[in-house]
Amino acid sequence: MLDAGMKTQLKAYLENLRMPIELVATVDNSAKSHEMIELLNDIVEASDKVSLKTDGIDARVPSFAIVRPGSDVSVTFAGLPMGHEFTSLVLALLQVGGHPPRVEADVIEQVKALDIDGELKFETYFSLTCQNCPDVVQALNLMSVLNPKIKHVAIDGALFKDEVEKRQVMAVPTILVNGQPFGQGRMGLEQILAKIDTGAQAREAAKIDAKSEFDVLVIGGGPAGAAAAIYAARKGIRTGVVAERFGGQVLDTMAIENFISVSHTEGPKLATALEQHVKDYDVDIMNLQKATKLIPASEPGGLAEVQLESGAALRARTVVISTGARWRQMGVPGEDQYRNKGVAYCPHCDGPLFKGKRTAVIGGGNSGVEAAIDLAGIVAHVTLLEFAPELRADAVLQRKLYSLPNVTVITNAQTTEVLGDGDKVTGLVYKDRIHDTQHTIELEGIFVQIGLLPNTEWLKGAINLSPRGEIEINDRGETSAHGIFAAGDATTVPYKQIVIAMGEGSKAALSAFDHLIRTSLPVDIAAE
Repeated sequence: MLDAGMKTQLKAYLENLRMPIELVATVDNSAKSHEMIELLNDIVEASDKVSLKTDGIDARVPSFAIVRPGSDVSVTFAGLPMGHEFTSLVLALLQVGGHPPRVEADVIEQVKALDIDGELKFETYFSLTCQNCPDVVQALNLMSVLNPKIKHVAIDGALFKDEVEKRQVMAVPTILVNGQPFGQGRMGLEQILAKIDTGAQAREAAKIDAKSEFDVLVIGGGPAGAAAAIYAARKGIRTGVVAERFGGQVLDTMAIENFISVSHTEGPKLATALEQHVKDYDVDIMNLQKATKLIPASEPGGLAEVQLESGAALRARTVVISTGARWRQMGVPGEDQYRNKGVAYCPHCDGPLFKGKRTAVIGGGNSGVEAAIDLAGIVAHVTLLEFAPELRADAVLQRKLYSLPNVTVITNAQTTEVLGDGDKVTGLVYKDRIHDTQHTIELEGIFVQIGLLPNTEWLKGAINLSPRGEIEINDRGETSAHGIFAAGDATTVPYKQIVIAMGEGSKAALSAFDHLIRTSLPVDIAAE
């Protein structure tokens, strides 16, 4: 099952096991069961602390539990956790085997101290191509190891199709707790904890509200925000970062092949590296916090205030705004109603759930055409709809698209409505812009790929925004407000690229530092 290189790596990892673990498999004579047994045998061969039993009685076949003998600690996988989930498997083996997790001590104590009435039985549906799923799977696995009242099973949605259909799972990761919906999309340990521990937000808000003022406060934890924080902290000044989710849109990016000097990486991997680099410095990171209002300083040299959704407020001598952008929505009837019920925005994550079904891609730029190409290898048929008279994607992508037999391209098409039966998508309506006629396409999935919107609504009235909602900046990253700087995809800087955002974030931090020097020194000295 595992090649020689993976076996060598696995053996090295499992040397960190501190206590014996047992693999309990529930299998039959299917091909997937044979693959699972082969994988589990590879794990057993990698460590003398691992044993295997094949007398499991789980309702899902094939599946296996990782058990700490003599305790109620266990983690369950239904399906083969390969691809993006192989790391989840290795971590589960280590954590059930007593290896300490790389998580802040206060977070571990918060999980252990959860006051739970009865048990929380979590189920997570994932796909092997989903880059968002491992965060959820790993977080819930760890919680089940730390707290005996929490149980978790990670389920490969592509393998258990009947179950997925019955529960109408149309996006991954999808999380259920005690059979009821809990959440969808990427969620880390702290986010899941915040939903369970209802008093956590109030406690965190009180801690944030009590913080003293920052020299530089960065709003946003994507590439621009991370770069700004690092450059500011390196100047030895008091630096803070407020992030709704550290990593930003990079977390939703599958493959990155244009980050100079790194020929290939993936978004979650880069996001983890960004956060670790920031943590290498004396930076106060406030994750899972959403900014809702900016009040610039009333006079030069004064303090700006940033208000948060939690009710807390922060004060700073300078602010660097790097809140990035999000996927643009179609804004048509039915889109909100059927989001994650057939309307999706990540073909890499959710594509496997539509195997053998009819889908549409909205958008003819690079992202739309790439999505259609990827989906064509999974689904029965793809219809790509483009508003303009012709596709805007690179020529090489268009040639590949038009070579595929199960793809239809419709240009001059304006999507006007998403259709559904109350539970899931059944089709869409589009207008032929040439002949002004309405047409209906019957399908099960719609993937929206029509560009980005800047996350700047909260800034209206505080600083100048362009007609597209982007923050207007000059060549130093300065906004229209004294002491307020901005960088990255939320600004008017052209070309929304990771490497450009990092450069802009660094520049904004240097400009903020220069501003601090000039506003804190006598005018005659600063002029020199």
